[in-house]
Amino acid sequence: MEVTEYARAKVELARSVLRRLTSISTQVKNQALIRAGELLQERKEFLIQENQKDVEYAKSQGLPPALVDRLLLNDRRIEAMVKVLRDVASLPDPVGEITRMWTLPNGLQVGRMRVPLGLIFIVYEARPNVTIEAASLCMKSSNAVLLRGGKEAINSNRALVEVLHQACREVGFPEEAVQFVDRPEREVVWEVLKMEGKVDVAIPRGGESLIRAVAEKARVPVIKHYKGVCNIYVDEEADLNKAYHIVYNAKVQRPSVCNAVENLVIHRSLLQTFWPKMADILAKAGVELRCDPESLEVIRSRPELSHVKAVPATEEDYYEEFLDLILAVKTVGSLEEAMEFIEKYGSKHSDAIVTENYAKAMKFIREVDSAAVYVNASTRFTDGNEFGLGAEMGISTDKIHARGPMALEELTVQKFVILGNGQLRDGVGVPPEWMQGR
Repeated sequence: MEVTEYARAKVELARSVLRRLTSISTQVKNQALIRAGELLQERKEFLIQENQKDVEYAKSQGLPPALVDRLLLNDRRIEAMVKVLRDVASLPDPVGEITRMWTLPNGLQVGRMRVPLGLIFIVYEARPNVTIEAASLCMKSSNAVLLRGGKEAINSNRALVEVLHQACREVGFPEEAVQFVDRPEREVVWEVLKMEGKVDVAIPRGGESLIRAVAEKARVPVIKHYKGVCNIYVDEEADLNKAYHIVYNAKVQRPSVCNAVENLVIHRSLLQTFWPKMADILAKAGVELRCDPESLEVIRSRPELSHVKAVPATEEDYYEEFLDLILAVKTVGSLEEAMEFIEKYGSKHSDAIVTENYAKAMKFIREVDSAAVYVNASTRFTDGNEFGLGAEMGISTDKIHARGPMALEELTVQKFVILGNGQLRDGVGVPPEWMQGR
């Protein structure tokens, strides 16, 4: 089948059940999710077998070990997907929720009700778990979804979608609502992104190059974030013990993700106290430091820090999402200067302050314009599951519709519902003489 025809057929099939989805009961949605989890466990050997095809292909193509690792399905990762399905099933159903209702002087009742977005097109890369996360959230929020994972995971994703379809059939949930692009051509993606009025929103999840390509080619709305240049500011009134652990966790625990810290901003008064020990801790974890002149001078002036790998920072370093054990360091003289730095170099993803000063913490929360703003905690928590949302479709740094981790509520919009009893605008109805004899 030709690419355009194939893409259009997938979209039309998904859209064919949109009206039915709005009437599916919460019980049926939850049954489908729980049954899908049971089937993942029952078909674990089959899933791992299909996944091995992808892993072997990735290795044969010389893909980086980190990408091969993201592809891998094993017992632990399958159980994690089962947990996602159960967690989403346990969450309140947002569809049909009346979020507000008020009565006008004329007696009209006006309210707002949550309804599904419609057809969601999600484009993602190597992680097969995204198939389960995205599908589960869309199913629970009564949206149809068109899944397009990376070609390197096509066998794994196809097997996972088969499990979802079987679960849907068994409990009476329309399986057409979960569609999967099982062709590797990128042209399919570009065709779907053109379908204004058919695809309600596209959500790219992956590296910056993928997200930019989707945003540039799309004629449909796109919810996205380009990259995660996250910052932590250690204030002069910080609890230094907290600061050591927070910075270490945010950089070292998993450096290859978008919520890992990339810039450490330090108050100048801490250069001789906090900074030497922090530099030592980071060096022991294998972190390369890219320092401004003041922080670099401290390291070079102390023989006990000779093991620290530190080089001068460039202007470009502060804009960089390293996704690696690399950290840029900047010295500032005030909270104001720290926030100016974050505004200039950050990506409005996740930023944190470490301080015991309540007024400074509140000022940071109010004035730092990011999707997630932290006080005395690691930026690594910016994740739908960690926020108690069950799972996430991705993280948005946009300011229209959704911001931060996108979960069930963010996959709905609100429409006005108006309840009346014959009210007429300005009291204008059919003239009485026209009603005579009827």
